[in-house]
Amino acid sequence: MELSVIFAFWSVSILFVLTPGADWAYAILAGIEGKFVSTAVTGLILGHLIAILCVAAGVGSLLNHFPILLTAMTVLGAGYLLWMGVHLLLQPATISHTDGQNQSLVNAKAWLIKGVGISGLNPKVLLLFFALLPPFIHPKMALSPTVQIMMLGMIHLLSCAVVYMSVGVAAKKLLRTRPTAVKIVSRISGGLMVLIALILVVGQV
Repeated sequence: MELSVIFAFWSVSILFVLTPGADWAYAILAGIEGKFVSTAVTGLILGHLIAILCVAAGVGSLLNHFPILLTAMTVLGAGYLLWMGVHLLLQPATISHTDGQNQSLVNAKAWLIKGVGISGLNPKVLLLFFALLPPFIHPKMALSPTVQIMMLGMIHLLSCAVVYMSVGVAAKKLLRTRPTAVKIVSRISGGLMVLIALILVVGQV
């Protein structure tokens, strides 16, 4: 692929990644916990990868023929974000000092699964890729459209990994010694998730 096409795609993609949303909120929460930043970010990346694979597989045409599937996915994703957000509002995150190996393994799996859910169940991520990727695909190139989508998708995933890790590490350094700030930021993150969930639901009405 031409470097100009790759750079143009990255310029659009990075703007999306740099826009605070549910992914940012989740990375910040992982930073507060301290030990699970990389695990949480991996979950977020896997969720984005699922969306990219769906685009590469041509799921967009399926959603166009059966819009009820998109509605169902939107409601499911909104419900998940709403549950996460309300939980954070009622029980804000606290600084954890537990070091048990078994407990750490369980928590790491939970952070990974929740990360996949946060981004993988977000229909806006899937719709973004449907709108973002196709304009940069050239059917007459030697590479197949599927390969081109995957290549551009990997660039997007790399940007996600760098930005979300930076957000999580910054939260860890700035908040780990400030328990009051931890509660405030955690409630803000929860409120952001609730707001996004409500926007998703209202968009279906």
